[in-house]
Amino acid sequence: MDLNLNAGPAAGDLIKDVSEADFMTDVVEASMQTPVIVDFWAPWCGPCKTLGPMLEEAVTKAKGAVIMAKVNVDEAQTIAGQLRIQSIPTVYAFWQGQPVDGFQGALPQSEITAFVERVIEAAGGDASGGLDDALTAAEEMLESGAVADAAQTFAGILGEDPMSAVAYAGLARAHLALDEVDQAEAVLNGAPAEISQDRAIEAVFAQIDLARKAADAGPVAELAAAVEADPLNHQARFDLAQALYAAGDGEAAVNHLLELFRRDREWHDGAAKAELFTIFDALKPNDPLVLNGRRKLSSMIFA
Repeated sequence: MDLNLNAGPAAGDLIKDVSEADFMTDVVEASMQTPVIVDFWAPWCGPCKTLGPMLEEAVTKAKGAVIMAKVNVDEAQTIAGQLRIQSIPTVYAFWQGQPVDGFQGALPQSEITAFVERVIEAAGGDASGGLDDALTAAEEMLESGAVADAAQTFAGILGEDPMSAVAYAGLARAHLALDEVDQAEAVLNGAPAEISQDRAIEAVFAQIDLARKAADAGPVAELAAAVEADPLNHQARFDLAQALYAAGDGEAAVNHLLELFRRDREWHDGAAKAELFTIFDALKPNDPLVLNGRRKLSSMIFA
């Protein structure tokens, strides 16, 4: 796997010590563009002294595809508490403002390298092998409306590479484009277990979830009137967000979910946050709606 993405930070900025005051800027906001691996350590921690240099080596070899922040938990107890860190060393990977992976304790170098690779893949790394041109062509077919041709191409790619998560996701999206929601889900359920949690597949599962909710979405005007009449009617606001997304107004939907989270983040076991993540997962990672929404959500969480 090529760990070097097209854009990344300068070599001197790959690894830095981050204080509690800098965490929002150097971790949360920085992760909007480049994944950030955060090493939570303390001077008195023996395993930390072993793990830290190994992490630094793996990050350096990635040549800018990922950066590393070193946080002394003795000096950043508030952040450690917010992230519920109970033992060290603990390592979290942040991507687009949120923790996406992590582990506790010391690991061998091979597992650390594998962890860094997973983080890079979550941020857009390509594990599709030598079928990139065919995948690109299939995506262009799907975007241009040639859905049947796209489906056939994705199926052909799977014949050559049955471990291609991107091709499974593409074939499922072709079924979604034909309003064949059950067939789309069946395609994803048929993917090998080894790739079932790939981000491309999880994104289409999120799209399927939203498509089913769209079929049951209520009338926007009535729900908007209910929210205007009673801004504390959280259920109406939540239903309005779903209806707005189904109607194609993703920005308004995200704004209402953010407002609901601001008013009561624990409502219905954190339903607003969960629905925001579903929307974010369904869209491309660099979509402005995702970037802005994650930034605003992170600001609320770490405020």
